Amino acid sequence: MSTASVSFRPGAVLADLLPASRVRDIALVAGGAALTGLAAQIAVPVPGSPVPVTGQTFAALLVGTAFGARRGFLALALYALAGTAGVPWFAGGSSGAGGASFGYVLGMLLAATVVGALARRGADRSVLRTAGTMVLGSAVIYAVGVPYLALSAGMSFGAAVAAGLTPFLIGDALKAALAMGLLPTAWKLLGRA
Repeated sequence: MSTASVSFRPGAVLADLLPASRVRDIALVAGGAALTGLAAQIAVPVPGSPVPVTGQTFAALLVGTAFGARRGFLALALYALAGTAGVPWFAGGSSGAGGASFGYVLGMLLAATVVGALARRGADRSVLRTAGTMVLGSAVIYAVGVPYLALSAGMSFGAAVAAGLTPFLIGDALKAALAMGLLPTAWKLLGRA
């Protein structure tokens, strides 16, 4: 099967353009976890918040969208499990479960699954659909991360929203804009191959 015919197959995600094998899937899962861990090292502290701005949310959403729900879930599960076991690849080189920002890691696992399922339905092939996919993925991350932050830090829900959601909206908009350019462009370029 040629690359062009795979790229237009309904239900395909970008990772499906690679020749199918268990080795491919294992490499994608390990690579997705490593990419997320690497992106988490891009961490900028936010005054008044125990949660830094990182690149890991962008990586998690990109991995889920490009790999599909199953591989995206497995990549983020590997990331979460390895980080919990002591690999220092959570934000700022931290590891372990239970920190105030660990809820966002759990949210990313769920979000990668959701955006991966949407990508299988073509949600990454146009700018507007990609925008909606990224917004929904970010909302899933916050839906898990903010309540976890409130519980783990002993904050009210309003204080957790102020510390763990509001300061990140502009950065999330920029990450969504980047994805809106990358994903549909990748499909267009690969469709011409």
